[in-house]
Amino acid sequence: MKTLNWGILAPGTIANHFAAGVNTSHAGKLVAAASRNSESAQQFAKKHRMPKAYGSYDELLSDPEIDAVYIANPHVFHAEWAVKSAEAGKHVLCEKPVGINFAEAMAIVEAAEANAVAFMEAYMYRCHPQTAKVCELVRSGVIGDIRVIQATFSFGGGSSFDPERRVFDNALAGGGILDVGGYPLSFARLIAGVANGQAYANPISFSSQGVLVKETGVDGYAVADLKFEGEILAQISTGVRVSQQNYARVYGSKGWIEIQVPWIISREGGDWAFDLHIGSDTERITGNDPRGLYGMEADHFASLVFETDSPVPGITPQETLDGMQQMDLWRSQIGLEYESEKIEANIPTVTRRPLAVKDHNHMKYGELKGLEKRPSRFVLGLDNQRTLPHMSIMCDDFIERGGNTFDTAWIYGAGLQEKLLGAYLRNRGNRDQIVIVGKGGHTPKCNPADAREQLMASLDRLQTDHIDVYMLHRDNLDIPVDEFVDMYNDFADQGLIQVFGGSNWTLERVKAFNEYAAAKGKRGFSLISNNFSLARMVDPVWAGCLSVSDAPSRAFLLESGIANFAWSSQARGFFTERSAPDKTEDGELVRCWYSENNFRRKERAIELAEKYDVAPISIAAAFVLCQPFNSFSLIGPRFLKETRTSMPAMDIDLTPAELAYLNLE
Repeated sequence: MKTLNWGILAPGTIANHFAAGVNTSHAGKLVAAASRNSESAQQFAKKHRMPKAYGSYDELLSDPEIDAVYIANPHVFHAEWAVKSAEAGKHVLCEKPVGINFAEAMAIVEAAEANAVAFMEAYMYRCHPQTAKVCELVRSGVIGDIRVIQATFSFGGGSSFDPERRVFDNALAGGGILDVGGYPLSFARLIAGVANGQAYANPISFSSQGVLVKETGVDGYAVADLKFEGEILAQISTGVRVSQQNYARVYGSKGWIEIQVPWIISREGGDWAFDLHIGSDTERITGNDPRGLYGMEADHFASLVFETDSPVPGITPQETLDGMQQMDLWRSQIGLEYESEKIEANIPTVTRRPLAVKDHNHMKYGELKGLEKRPSRFVLGLDNQRTLPHMSIMCDDFIERGGNTFDTAWIYGAGLQEKLLGAYLRNRGNRDQIVIVGKGGHTPKCNPADAREQLMASLDRLQTDHIDVYMLHRDNLDIPVDEFVDMYNDFADQGLIQVFGGSNWTLERVKAFNEYAAAKGKRGFSLISNNFSLARMVDPVWAGCLSVSDAPSRAFLLESGIANFAWSSQARGFFTERSAPDKTEDGELVRCWYSENNFRRKERAIELAEKYDVAPISIAAAFVLCQPFNSFSLIGPRFLKETRTSMPAMDIDLTPAELAYLNLE
């Protein structure tokens, strides 16, 4: 077996266990330790027979001899150093939890993907042959159909409360759910998945209760009930203020499995055992491995790096992401939001470095008549972020990729998205570099009086004195166009907005607006925001939605020079694997986009995707960006992966012949 050279960040209790384990592994070799205290690093290195010790983490990451990094500092620091490790080209084994929330986990997984390094969250029990044997028995059907899973990991029932202990410290994201709750949660998802013929499963329902520590606000103990496909139920519990029996049980229709030591299994190596119950008979299932628990983990991780087979289930990056979403939900249901996550918090970049556009980014920029800033051709839609950590991660990534334009609206999330964007811009201090696209006046409040009230509310939420690009979210045909001309110009004259347009306006009303504005010596529309995509909208996504995909609309845009900010520019995922004539689970996708013509367009997009060596979704985005008229593409990624996979469209220059071929006209 090849050898994997290890560096360890942050010597401590868990790092001591891991280092001892690596020394029992088949594939691991300890090379260096790093601590913020040089003396601590030297003592740790000497104890575990490591040739190098560094007084800073950056020094270790610069060591070319190190292949992989084990990150063992408190979990509030995991995201920073996991991302930096990946950027340094090191494979990353990160202690659990991988971060304090899904957003941080997403940044780590994305960094590993971008830098082509292996990543795993360090649930060591998943790398032990005992866990593999349990999965084997479940898979074999020896206990029948799986019906109930029970698992617990908690401690601290008899200890006195100390607010400065890590597990109680809000600033260190303490509490049971993050500290040890991931064990029973990941076990339940593993067993439910195996029972359903999958690597793991996500619950279809999740309900929980918990008790917060009144002094610091972290969770003292919590329980959750989960339901999975196949009528499988799970009961899990955790805590740092209650001592329970730490066990795991799997009940089937023919028997059950009882695991007395499910988590810290033969830490120093040696024997392991659990019980299999069939009727009145009990069989003791046993095994032995001379490696320590953490040595097995190091060997499994080495198999990921060297792309060799491993006999244990491990945990994949996607499972980590799904698990962090479940832990976010668990915390949310019991009312736990850390101070560092709140909208008032000053959340730094993941790496703690100043935010900057990356060199060699692929973003392209356009122009809007009357706007000095040049907006990015991709516009990031902000209608699905629910927390400031998520907003911060998504916006930081977009800006690093060269994006500078953000689309929001008064109605989104009852104002939450505007508040989150305002908090984000406050934290970054980059308002002058950003183009905010704001909207108000959604039906039925589409009139000058309500639009003014909403505009003022939006400015307050966004913590700014002006919105760069402003649009009414809908039109109101009962109001003469001249009243809207006066309204927009009044807003602009007061410096509340800079340029303006209309979302989901008919071209007839746009023409009337600009003709009246010209006659009165006033400013007209610089843009509209109607649907435009390679897939033609079959049925409006929402009432009042309009498209400009038809030939007369495209001709108008070309002749007038008015820009179109195309929403649903990628047809809500129609050009991904989510759509096919026989895939009808997503009723909204079927209603709005399914047609024979659109599936023919998708076939041609797939054909061109092979030519350009990109995904079909990139061809769909390029179709919008390569139009001869002034076209911008609104994208609404919920995950960093979706932003990344959108970017190749910026490098595709579809020819007029290819545009016509895709357009089927």
